[in-house]
Amino acid sequence: MSGSSPSTEDVIEQLERMLEGVSFKASPRRQEMLRFIVDETLAGRGDRLKGATVAISVFGRDETFDQQSDPVVRLEARRLRSDLDSYYVDAGSQDPVRITIPKGGYVPHFEWQHQEALAPTSGPPIPGVTSPTGDPAVTSSSGAGNETKSRRGRLTLATALLAIGGLVAITAVFGQRGAGAGREQARTPAIIVLPFEAFGDIDDIGLIASGVTEELIGNLMLFKDFRVFSANASFRQDTGTDPETLRRELGAAFAVMGVMQSQDGRIYLRARLVDTETGEVRWSGSYDQPLDAGDLLGAQHDLAVAISTELGEPYGAVNQAIGQRMARERSPTMPSYTCILRAYDYRQNFDEALYAPAMACLTETIMRDPDYADAWAMLGWLHLDAVRMRIAPEADRPAEMAAALDAAEHAVDLDPDSPRTLAALSAIRFYRGDYAAAEVLQRKVLALNPHDPDTLAQLGWRLAVRGDREGLTYLEQAVARSANAPGWYYPLLSIYAYLDGDYARALDTAKKSTNAVGQSLAAMSHAKLGDIEAARANLEAMAEVWPLLGRDPAAAYGTHHATDEMVDALVQGLREAGWTPPDAELQ
Repeated sequence: MSGSSPSTEDVIEQLERMLEGVSFKASPRRQEMLRFIVDETLAGRGDRLKGATVAISVFGRDETFDQQSDPVVRLEARRLRSDLDSYYVDAGSQDPVRITIPKGGYVPHFEWQHQEALAPTSGPPIPGVTSPTGDPAVTSSSGAGNETKSRRGRLTLATALLAIGGLVAITAVFGQRGAGAGREQARTPAIIVLPFEAFGDIDDIGLIASGVTEELIGNLMLFKDFRVFSANASFRQDTGTDPETLRRELGAAFAVMGVMQSQDGRIYLRARLVDTETGEVRWSGSYDQPLDAGDLLGAQHDLAVAISTELGEPYGAVNQAIGQRMARERSPTMPSYTCILRAYDYRQNFDEALYAPAMACLTETIMRDPDYADAWAMLGWLHLDAVRMRIAPEADRPAEMAAALDAAEHAVDLDPDSPRTLAALSAIRFYRGDYAAAEVLQRKVLALNPHDPDTLAQLGWRLAVRGDREGLTYLEQAVARSANAPGWYYPLLSIYAYLDGDYARALDTAKKSTNAVGQSLAAMSHAKLGDIEAARANLEAMAEVWPLLGRDPAAAYGTHHATDEMVDALVQGLREAGWTPPDAELQ
């Protein structure tokens, strides 16, 4: 690689290569946005690229444009980043120049993509752009070139070995090619969806299968825990492509494969997630849908949503597969993304034994990778849990809450359009008592990815615990869509069933909540159904799991900001189940 950065001519050539080709899958408006911000930067006006400028110049807004009420630029920039990532994973993997849009702004960055990239053209370097080594861009004079070569020659053998070792560890887990894999790519695995094999008793089954494949790819791109190859890359593969070939030639860590059949007025689809390193099937699912000739698009949409949700949700098949692979390999230096999985593993049932390892892993991650917004977001969640789960001593809780807010706000600063960063800040705002701001933030998260059950459950939980029954709809949707629903999805559904007098349903739902609150709700429901012995057993288990709930249930329920009316009804339910306040000496 030359010591200088791409010149203006290099960047223009790369931009035209992308926009004139068929493999850059961005909408016409996002292509226009990319051309505008590149042209403005090349013209030396990058400092003027604000949200309002882009909104007026590209999206037809006027001078009254308000970014808070109209997030069009932020949303389209987020989608454009995803379009660029997909392009460079696939068709653009060998292009000499890489164009990115760093999060937090709209000024594009230009760099050589590979070390073996050709020397730049004779045009002048772009002012303010640094070379991949971090040095200021220099001209291509022989003196500057010799200085750059000398600087590279001073790299020590130890540094080179460390870089190679880190790349090998990451590639072993995520299946990425080293060339051109930036920090953002190194954090997350790559997935390719192969075209579904199609056969059956209708002529259009092939078109429906192709539509489901393409929509599934688009839905998976909404989940930011992994990178997804573009539809163009997918449809270039045969339906029976060997997983090892996908890993070796494309760098895919996982492949989604499937078969679609039409028969007697129904569509049947069998899908599976394959680990390309071992060939193991990590997940499989079967779906069927009525074949309504008047609503083929509806059937296609429903199938794509169902599969993408099972694969992409935080507790879904892909993250479970990554966790299984990491447990098997036990790499001595775990990639940063696995710390996110550790945090989710803890948060699935809030097992306190998993808290400290998750916190330690995240703390190490942000020291090693300080710009990783998702790690900061999860760190905010865990600091919050130290308060609301009473993990930290009472004297330390104000500092923990302050640390939670600082971490989440920093995460949003790093990535203001990430569902994970916004969700963390929403939760912390809620527990600080700012319910309105928390709801606004969580609704933004839902708009960014309406297919994520965790997002639905977060919004539903916060609405329902404050007395808004709209939240029950979101919770029910979350449970219905989740292949592996965490226990915390259920308590509020049980509470409202109990309050409505549907004690059998309250009991059934309480049993799915594997925590102390679920035990308390089971006790109340058993008592209402006349099983006092079972109610007492639940009360004993409740007090053992969460002693505060046994001593002072009003305080325990109030920890999660339930309304006074809800708390009063629940405490009364416990009394009817046989709970009595402990003696003063035992408090």
